[in-house]
Amino acid sequence: MNSFAKVAKYLNDHAESLAVKIVDDIVQRLGIELAIDDLQYYYSVYTQFIVLSAEGINLSGHEVPQGFMEMSRKNGERQASLTGKISSIIGRYPQIRLGLIEQITKVSIEHGLSTEESMSVNKRVNFMLDTTVTETILAFERQTDMVLDDRERELNEKQRAINELSAPIVPIQDGIAILPLIGTVDPERVDYIFNKVIPDIPRIKVNYLIIDFSGILTIDTYVASQLFRVYDVLRLLGINVLFTGIRPDLATKSIVAGIDFSSIKTYSTVSQAIKEID
Repeated sequence: MNSFAKVAKYLNDHAESLAVKIVDDIVQRLGIELAIDDLQYYYSVYTQFIVLSAEGINLSGHEVPQGFMEMSRKNGERQASLTGKISSIIGRYPQIRLGLIEQITKVSIEHGLSTEESMSVNKRVNFMLDTTVTETILAFERQTDMVLDDRERELNEKQRAINELSAPIVPIQDGIAILPLIGTVDPERVDYIFNKVIPDIPRIKVNYLIIDFSGILTIDTYVASQLFRVYDVLRLLGINVLFTGIRPDLATKSIVAGIDFSSIKTYSTVSQAIKEID
């Protein structure tokens, strides 16, 4: 058995005791106190690092134990799924590196390795640690992208549901329907009205459409101007449009936007508009 194999065997056989020493040294050096459960967790993590380092010492070239790569991926993915910061993981590596190198160097010297051989072992361990750091970051980024994509899809679905609830076409009599605008009206809501609501109006055979603005909470000048474009589009479709519930603030923004009310029939309430139609 060559010297490298002897060092690797010793590390593997004494991984638990070496891990305890490394963790205890780090805790003492940093002047911190850890609960028993936390200590046991770190003992386990460092034991795994030492076992994998021992395996890697016997590998050639730029090979890295698969266990190292798998552990790194799991760490990165777990941190991303918890919406944590990658620095929480990467920040541990300097202490891991220092503790491992100190112990492995000591073991190498005890087993008669030359300075050059000890440097070779340390080089292998450093390479493996650098590779695991990279894999952890990549796994974190992949998982983060997946989490963000899932959240974006969820938000889009919720927004679609909100749009449908906030701009429904409500038939009230034969040939008459109401489009009540509710909540905050933003450009996305206006796009929904143009692309989803208006194309559906001819299908329900509406002759009169009452657009009620009384439920709007907030609206800006640009959105106000776009909403009044709905009037022009519906008129081209042969539908009579009546506006109700236009508050003073909306009227002011509409005037600022250069909207001409002279051709638009407006009423204070929906009931007034219905009476006018009848």
